Amino acid sequence: MKILQVASEVAPLAKTGGLADVVAALPKELRRMGHDVRVAIPFYKEVSSGNLPVRKARKSAEVALGGELHKGYLRQTALGEVPVYLVENRDLFGRDHLYGPPEGDYPDNPLRFAFFCRSVLQFLKRMDFRPDVIHCHDWQSALIPIILKYELGHDPFFNRTAVIFTIHNLAYQGVFPADALPQTGLDPSLFTMDRLEFYGRINLLKGAILAADAITTVSETYCHEILSPGQGCGLEGVLDRRQADLAGILNGLDTEEWNPSLDRRIFRNYSSKSLAGKGADKRELQRELGLKAGASIPIIGMVGRIVEQKGIDLVIDLLPRFAAEELQLVILGTGDLRLMHQLHEFRNKGVKNVSINLGFKEPLAPKIYAGCDMFLMPSRFEPCGLSQLIALSYGTVPIVRRTGGLADTVIDVTANPREGNGFSFTEFSADACWDAVQRALAAYRDREGWRKIMRRGMLRDVSWRSAAGKYEELYRTCADNRRG
Repeated sequence: MKILQVASEVAPLAKTGGLADVVAALPKELRRMGHDVRVAIPFYKEVSSGNLPVRKARKSAEVALGGELHKGYLRQTALGEVPVYLVENRDLFGRDHLYGPPEGDYPDNPLRFAFFCRSVLQFLKRMDFRPDVIHCHDWQSALIPIILKYELGHDPFFNRTAVIFTIHNLAYQGVFPADALPQTGLDPSLFTMDRLEFYGRINLLKGAILAADAITTVSETYCHEILSPGQGCGLEGVLDRRQADLAGILNGLDTEEWNPSLDRRIFRNYSSKSLAGKGADKRELQRELGLKAGASIPIIGMVGRIVEQKGIDLVIDLLPRFAAEELQLVILGTGDLRLMHQLHEFRNKGVKNVSINLGFKEPLAPKIYAGCDMFLMPSRFEPCGLSQLIALSYGTVPIVRRTGGLADTVIDVTANPREGNGFSFTEFSADACWDAVQRALAAYRDREGWRKIMRRGMLRDVSWRSAAGKYEELYRTCADNRRG
């Protein structure tokens, strides 16, 4: 099949979160399966300053939006054997941030990503590349299913192209004031309850959910959760209408990048068959962070965005308890300024068994996954989660809140001693989180039993193979329905 993946980011060219990792890894696996798969993203400033060679193509696009004509150019690079198309417009994408500075989003984001989506569709025609499937990711690509359904529904070039839309995080919907509609180039007739209107505003994600041939989320549990008022973020009714076309497909992990037996970024390689190297990684992590050396001292790690979604507020409440225990806690991340200030204040107290590292220090992340004994993810909600998959692969036992993809990947040892690979809790509270930490610490004292838990996690297949197979099946079904 001919497959185009459309997203706002792809690793390592442009990345703010897990979306970029998915858009990098899934096409690679589909390519191995024999499909002609390509990726399209904007040509951001940070892409141009990267290490991959980027060549300019001769093709250009012109898009009229908001009363102005915007011109774009096509550039191209590759991630391995996967071609990556880059839509260039320096005024719109030659900026210091992908979506906006720390203070907030760029106000012209509706225009920026409308230009991107419309340019992609123009370039497909000019290249004469007719995808069987266009797979769109998150609200930044939401205009593609909307345009194909309501503007180009009778265009013979696209009449056999199916559109799959994946929701990576329903909390981000592309909601804008009604007067931003001209920036998208969409007809005002689409501003209705059964199209784009959402409490008097434009909701691009809603429009894509209603327009796509099929909708997916990134785990089975999250797929069920978003049908409820608690996690539906106001779109549970819209999703319920499309429930027959909605599926949860658990993300995988790029096991070429994240593999403790091959990872050159860690101090010592190891595997499920030989765990000795993990002890060396622990010693070196303690040394690098100025923590007390000791093989018997359990280390709990956290790597991720410092935002309420990740449950960091629970951890902040628990910091005095962590400081009083015979353990070490390592936190790495960046995000919400208020939460980071609270972490900074605690760090200034000079607690010796808690290492708080603010700002994203990429070389440190794999060392934490490899050197820690446990990995903490007390998320409010978690569509899939990547960190727990990495932790499992690195023999770092996850402690998670039972939600979304965390519920689908972490089996609680207390509830299932024979198959358990981690520890989980359900109630979103500091006490419930602390109880799970205490159960993990108690299990850690049984060294032989702990190694069994580690190995069960490391032997779990977290690769993209299974997910890619499910996407392939979905692509074929939707493409066949289009042809039929």
